[in-house]
Amino acid sequence: MDRLTDDIVAALKTVYDPEIPADIYELGLIYRVDIADDRQVAIDMTLTAPGCPVAGEMPVWVENAVSAVPGVMGVTVTMTFDPPWDQSRMSDEARVALDMW
Repeated sequence: MDRLTDDIVAALKTVYDPEIPADIYELGLIYRVDIADDRQVAIDMTLTAPGCPVAGEMPVWVENAVSAVPGVMGVTVTMTFDPPWDQSRMSDEARVALDMW
């Protein structure tokens, strides 16, 4: 299960907000990844802003990226804005990429 989790995180790191040069995982847009015993994956995510121009597309990108991970049997992506995203959710890697120290 640890390897599957690592592979899912790696897949999430391939998805980028086209307006920001950092991946969605490092930006802190992924709130929850839950892997059930049957290897169904549930993901809660958000956007940097509710009016993001790719709001309708990004959950599909996430679903496609995670669905491609060997061993994943299905993916459900839920968009949430509670709590709202803020810059404190970003990793140090994202802060370096965006020069936000």
